Amino acid sequence: MFRNQYDNDVTVWSPQGRLHQVEYAMEAVKQGSATVGVKSSTHAVLVALKRASSELAAHQKKIMPLDKHIAVSISGLTADARVLIRFMRTECLNEHYAHDQALSLDKLMEKVGVKMQVATQRYDKRPYGVGLLIAGNDGDGPHIYQTCPSANYYDCQAMGIGARSQSARTYLERHLEEFSSSTREELIRHALRALRDTLPNDVELTNKNCSVAVVGQGEDLSIYEDDDVNPYLEGLDQEERRGGAGRSETQPTPSDDTPASSDTTQPPSSSSGDQPQGESMDTD
Repeated sequence: MFRNQYDNDVTVWSPQGRLHQVEYAMEAVKQGSATVGVKSSTHAVLVALKRASSELAAHQKKIMPLDKHIAVSISGLTADARVLIRFMRTECLNEHYAHDQALSLDKLMEKVGVKMQVATQRYDKRPYGVGLLIAGNDGDGPHIYQTCPSANYYDCQAMGIGARSQSARTYLERHLEEFSSSTREELIRHALRALRDTLPNDVELTNKNCSVAVVGQGEDLSIYEDDDVNPYLEGLDQEERRGGAGRSETQPTPSDDTPASSDTTQPPSSSSGDQPQGESMDTD
């Protein structure tokens, strides 16, 4: 039985002015493995935790290229992310074909925002259950954008989303003033430290569970996986964790598949039950 009568359809508003289907999609983002984006005056960096569905499966990719100057990292439902990534790649290709130039980040985000908003307004659709961090470099310099299932998007200096991401944001807030003047290597190091703080104390970043993407002025997009990540991880396990090591949140660890049990985005507590019916969907 559904928790209440106001979460059957995305176009139904509750008496409190809430769209519960949108809030359920936002919960899916909070259960996805963490990803962090940071930018300086010259570069933008994405780092992400990769999750394996089982011991027999390879770690799933979290950072995907859109164009030679744009990359996207996901947290949430991977299937929904593929739809949005295919759309963004098509828009980048159309810009090259029609205008023989690279698509700017602000134009891309406007198109993505419109597409995601349509899914929150029509009864025959549902919100995209994925959050995106988009890093790129255009004529206005490097950018880090965050998108939400509610169709809001934000231009950020630094951001972390996904499970236990509050610990990463705490680190980013403490060092925010350093980012604009950081070099390429320093920026990657800051991003990896923030990402490491989302892990439990007994888990470290490795070349198997971590990906890095870098783009900047005079530098096309580069994505580092597996052994290519090793140079950036050297000595990181010897440094003391200063961001809380993921203890400040009650969100599930990257290996958990259980839904979050307490959050302000849950429907009103006066109704019975905890979640709508149906099988749970695995996040990335």
